[in-house]
Amino acid sequence: MSAGLESVRRAMADYLNEKGVRAITAWPAAPRQEREEPVVVVSLRGCRAGAASFQNYLGDRFDQETGRWEERYGKKAELTFGLDIYAPEKGGGEAVQETFDALAGALLLGGPQGMDLREFSCGQTLWDGERRRLKRPVEAVCTAWLCAVADQGGGFIDFNLRGVVKQ
Repeated sequence: MSAGLESVRRAMADYLNEKGVRAITAWPAAPRQEREEPVVVVSLRGCRAGAASFQNYLGDRFDQETGRWEERYGKKAELTFGLDIYAPEKGGGEAVQETFDALAGALLLGGPQGMDLREFSCGQTLWDGERRRLKRPVEAVCTAWLCAVADQGGGFIDFNLRGVVKQ
């Protein structure tokens, strides 16, 4: 069974791209092309999940499409994203700083649906000789609900990310 995490990196990258911040997921299946502009590389560095209720049971709901009741289970999770910025050396540190400013704006003013930003931090810009790029490490910690739906037989049929109550 899937833990539902394979789509989390993609959701963050899609959100950033929608906000005008060039982002890709780390470790893509296909070879990555070299870019002349800065890019944010999205990875999932950590996931801590805890029980949401007794035996993770959140209740049931009626699915209008199937005409059946479904049981819902879930865990509250703390997701630590790596949002490292890479830029060609010729653009200098200014391109990295501009990308960081855009990234911070996208996350601090909202964030992806279903994820609540708790922490945001960055390190200093350094030269990454292996990749021949400037790199600024960035981390964002978000809380979210990882929810599963079980069919009448008890097997999980769906696992996805759900929102948290904004405070």
